[in-house]
Amino acid sequence: MPEKMIVCVAVVGHQNNPLYIQSFTEADDALKLHHIVHCSLDVVDERVNNPKKSGSPLNETFLGLLYPTENYKVYGYLTNTKVKFIVVTTDLDVRDADVRNFFRRFHAAYVDAVSNPFHVPGKKITSRTFAERVSTIVKSFGLSSAG
Repeated sequence: MPEKMIVCVAVVGHQNNPLYIQSFTEADDALKLHHIVHCSLDVVDERVNNPKKSGSPLNETFLGLLYPTENYKVYGYLTNTKVKFIVVTTDLDVRDADVRNFFRRFHAAYVDAVSNPFHVPGKKITSRTFAERVSTIVKSFGLSSAG
């Protein structure tokens, strides 16, 4: 089902430094997707710094839809340590429950990756196991929404 497709995921550190970014499309789109992720950081910062304007209280880690573009929707998630997760999807009809479930699984994979004693906090995540786990989570995105 290509209509429910994640095209890019990113982990961004608390100082807006990229820790992990992976595109799941042709190489031509990678730069555009990196730009979309970078632009979404402004929206995250705005929601974090002005919680009254965004309407949702920030006691929740799921930031919801950050912004739509013509072809994509960008969602965000903020951890307790101010690490940001960004996901870009081509599915314009995505359900919040699917995205929340994706972020929950993605966060668990991230915690496992940074809990590795050989990982240096604040540095890029280079774990092959993490990349494989993310790929599996991305492939299963939206499959449980049939029920």
